[in-house]
Amino acid sequence: MSRSIAAMHVAKKQLGLDDDTYRAALTQVTGKSSSASMTEAERQKVLEHFRAAGFKGASIGRRTALEGRFAKKLQALWIAGWNLGLVRDRDDRALITFVKRQTGIDNVRFVRHGQDAAKAIEALKSWLARGGGVDWAEFTDPADCIVAAQLRRLGRDGPARVGFHDSVSAATRQSVMNSLGERIR
Repeated sequence: MSRSIAAMHVAKKQLGLDDDTYRAALTQVTGKSSSASMTEAERQKVLEHFRAAGFKGASIGRRTALEGRFAKKLQALWIAGWNLGLVRDRDDRALITFVKRQTGIDNVRFVRHGQDAAKAIEALKSWLARGGGVDWAEFTDPADCIVAAQLRRLGRDGPARVGFHDSVSAATRQSVMNSLGERIR
């Protein structure tokens, strides 16, 4: 179950909604009566609706940054896998489990040596290339490579050879990758 679906169920309980009232609210906001059939954006709209009605579960779904020298790189590759439809569990605990399987190290924060990090990083990159069609040599910016693979998975052409990173900010790139990922999933 995704975090947003879990948050919606917590909101239902916290607001004291019976099943019929809960489903009526879902339908009112999204036109869908089941959280499982909604996109992530629709679920967020429902959560906003519940917050406006008094739901206090603001901490649900908030992510804390992983700690460690290589944590950001590992997390970025993990989320890229999520946005390519390869990773089934976006949660950091799943990433930590993956890193432990690759390196034998219990947590990302303990990955201090480049040789250990390379095991997990290269395993993730290979998985993204093999399962997601990412060609790491296609562009100099890894984000361009991810977006190009996402667009190919959706049956569209990739970014222009000039490079996606030249024309938009990092925040916009991440937003685009998340949006394409939602379509892929």
